[in-house]
Amino acid sequence: MKLTEALRILQHAPKDAPGFRAGLACGYTPLHMQTFLAAHLQQRLAERTVTVATGLYGDLAGTLASWKDADLQGIACSLEWADLDPRLGYREAGAWGPAALTDILSGAMAMLDRVAAAVEAVRAETPVAVCLPTLPLPPLFHTPGWQAAEGRLALDLKLAETARRMARRGNCSLADSARLAEDSPPAGRYDVKADLLTGLPYTLAHASAVSGALARLLAPPAPKKGLITDLDDTLWRGIAGEIGPENVAWDLAGHAQLHGLYQKLLAALAEEGALIGAASKNDPATVQQAFERDDLLLQPDRIFPVEVHWGPKSGSVERILRTWNIGADSVVFVDDSPAELAEVAAAHPGMECLLFPNADYAAALALLRRLRDLFGKPRISEEDALRLESIRQRASFVPADDGRADAETFLKQADAAIRFDFSPADDPRALELVNKTNQFNLNGIRYTEGDWNARLACPGAVRVVVSYRDKFGPLGKIAVLEGRQEGETLFIDAWVMSCRAFSRRIEHQCLQTMFERYAAREIRFAFQPTPRNGPLQEFFTAIAGQPPTGPVTLEQTQFEEKRPALYHRIV
Repeated sequence: MKLTEALRILQHAPKDAPGFRAGLACGYTPLHMQTFLAAHLQQRLAERTVTVATGLYGDLAGTLASWKDADLQGIACSLEWADLDPRLGYREAGAWGPAALTDILSGAMAMLDRVAAAVEAVRAETPVAVCLPTLPLPPLFHTPGWQAAEGRLALDLKLAETARRMARRGNCSLADSARLAEDSPPAGRYDVKADLLTGLPYTLAHASAVSGALARLLAPPAPKKGLITDLDDTLWRGIAGEIGPENVAWDLAGHAQLHGLYQKLLAALAEEGALIGAASKNDPATVQQAFERDDLLLQPDRIFPVEVHWGPKSGSVERILRTWNIGADSVVFVDDSPAELAEVAAAHPGMECLLFPNADYAAALALLRRLRDLFGKPRISEEDALRLESIRQRASFVPADDGRADAETFLKQADAAIRFDFSPADDPRALELVNKTNQFNLNGIRYTEGDWNARLACPGAVRVVVSYRDKFGPLGKIAVLEGRQEGETLFIDAWVMSCRAFSRRIEHQCLQTMFERYAAREIRFAFQPTPRNGPLQEFFTAIAGQPPTGPVTLEQTQFEEKRPALYHRIV
């Protein structure tokens, strides 16, 4: 990002939108860093008005300590060597020789402990993003520049220990130094003239790169939910129908290791909770024989659904999306054919369609890294491991729901239990559901971690996380309600439910329990229609008797008249 572009982004930021106030903790003069950080955050939070506060020059640890209870939605910390001891930079006139080295190192290590303690003291609901030192150390060691000095190694070890200590905090994340080195090569980072004259040690390009890395940590993109893959010359090398399923390859011996690496990554994504489906123009029996090979790295039971026929792949993708019950913009499609990618992209706008490069090793590596970025998440929840099985359950359940009597019988015999957790203050799954759910979503509003956690401090705050299981197994945490209580009225500002939980009357049980738990006579929902929350619109239409166009008020007596029979056990 150029400085002029950053200024233009900030100039066109919305004026009356909800605010997002971040803090930039750095020991150097913030100058352009403040502008770049605000611009990168503004790009990621287009419906917010971003402002960035700064602390005291030369006192990064003190700034962090002063913000431990500050009203900030996020804190970006740009740590440099000079923050640990001024003599580790170029602006300080202190000695560098062997006599001073012991004092420099001990002071720097003590300062690292102080910085870590300040990060740990920040309230848990405020996200903290940290970028470790990115600039070269000055020539203060007695060794030549190409030789690692013992003092430097000791400093690096302490820095790694401190980084690990900070990363253990659930609200703290660290920028990856290797990725930053790709975005901003080390030789182009330090501006000695700007450092000595203004106190900003970064080139503009490096200031933008560091700001971008910190902004990604404070406002990360939602991870993709599913991947649909081609088979021939994608999941494996070769066309199974031509050379036989026993001859397709994905290993070094078959000069097909790229396909093996792709399988390994898909297997890892599946284990982390991503949905993996397959769409192939092929003979089903031939594909089945390939899936029966015991050396397959991606186990067939991890792939669902599998669409194998000779029809258009866009139709296969459409059916897989319906089975998963998620939108195209949450899914990635991978194929080795540009024509197939173009056809699917035209039929499903918003879906990311990526080419599998059979013989281009560099492009294949880029694909693997791109997939990791698209599906990466800061933590893996228990619900991630349950996702595929719950999709299978839902697929088998939907046909039974076609007939009213059959559906009623199913619900009676499902032995369903719903758990309501009324004090989930530090449950990261709640925010994940709110930010990932589209179809049963009250208004489509997304929250940063800082926003979401701060809402619990509001008077009368209400937050409920709902879990479900039945005789077929658990679905895990599948719904969240959030708002506040004022007298006999509940104000619900956020209500989401996973598509995996549809058709089980969980939404009715949620409201029944909320009315009872809070002795409420009415619930006022901050509903707003979105292009994708049709299922929630249908629910309100059925209960209220007319399609909603804005906020909805539901009285308890009205709900009781419309509510169907409920068979759940409540925990």
